Amino acid sequence: MSERSGHGALDGLRILDFSRVLAGPLATMVLGDLGAEVTKVERPGSGDDTRAWGPPYDPAGRATYFDAVNRNKRSIAIDLADEADLERVRALAGQADVVVENFRPGLLGRFGLGYEQLSATNQRLIYCSVTGFGSTPQAAALPGYDLLVQAMGGLMSITGEAGGEPQKVGVALVDVITGLFAAVGILAALEHRRSTGEGQLVEVDLLSSLLAALVNQASSYTAGGVVPERMGNEHPSIAPYAVFRAGAERLVLAVGNDRQFQDLCRVLGEPGLAAEERFATNPERVAHRDALRLELERLLAARPAADWVARLTDARVPAGAVNDLGAAFELARRLGLEPIVNLSVSGGPVLGLPRNPIKLSRTPVSYRLAPPDLPA
Repeated sequence: MSERSGHGALDGLRILDFSRVLAGPLATMVLGDLGAEVTKVERPGSGDDTRAWGPPYDPAGRATYFDAVNRNKRSIAIDLADEADLERVRALAGQADVVVENFRPGLLGRFGLGYEQLSATNQRLIYCSVTGFGSTPQAAALPGYDLLVQAMGGLMSITGEAGGEPQKVGVALVDVITGLFAAVGILAALEHRRSTGEGQLVEVDLLSSLLAALVNQASSYTAGGVVPERMGNEHPSIAPYAVFRAGAERLVLAVGNDRQFQDLCRVLGEPGLAAEERFATNPERVAHRDALRLELERLLAARPAADWVARLTDARVPAGAVNDLGAAFELARRLGLEPIVNLSVSGGPVLGLPRNPIKLSRTPVSYRLAPPDLPA
């Protein structure tokens, strides 16, 4: 399936992708969606680890994990211990615009496929290296798995109920963030090359990507000296901004300013609540969040959650249901966002995948290739 009639923004760009699992493959898929030609290098016989990460499986019997980040790619099977295969992939690297890899630091260099070796003969090459903790000697031995970085990078310390066990996020969020940073870095390097003709080395690591993505929670420590703690669904700096009970049901309120809070109280039938000193401003509401929750849940108990969501949305108060993924995709469909794209798998069953969220008016993304089978 294609969403374009013209050319993609990265048409003609050749990417040789040695990466596996999630962060690197996500970066190259995003670039592939934008028109780049991506050749995925896989181990003969087994391929990318995620080919075996099931269930669930798609209609063609492949792991849906692999499907998630490998559309718009062609695959080749390369045994780096085989000299003929090695010469083949070196030749491809010599013609590539971008190489992406996420092996242990220094490993590809043993095969003549490191940045210094490839850039010596391909000076326009952009070489993106994705690691878990960087490339210093002390970091190189640490395994770069998302769960480990969520733990070691502090994300689990602020995820979960107050006083409860640390929790991971329900998706490999660090890998996703790192893949997006990698794509941005590659695009920046391409722009530099356009004006100078020079390639360069792009390096991203999971730990640095996570620390950067912790935004206000990170700056509370770096700029304020405060080490954040787990608060469940509460926000450290805004109230009410959490999940609330509406009788036996739940809804989310995301009230970001005093006007919205005043409107919330009006819709709930108790406008005077917004004038109380302990709730009149956001800092006061944060200081009295427990008392505020009691008041709001007392009022919310009068109606079903869906009723409140409709009334509050009409009043421009941010409120919403706690959807499962099926309901979330249905919401996006009702809003006209066309959240799913359908691709034919090797001429067989149709595979539905999440749409790339980027919309470009001149060079829209395209969906040219289903995730590839592993070559025999």
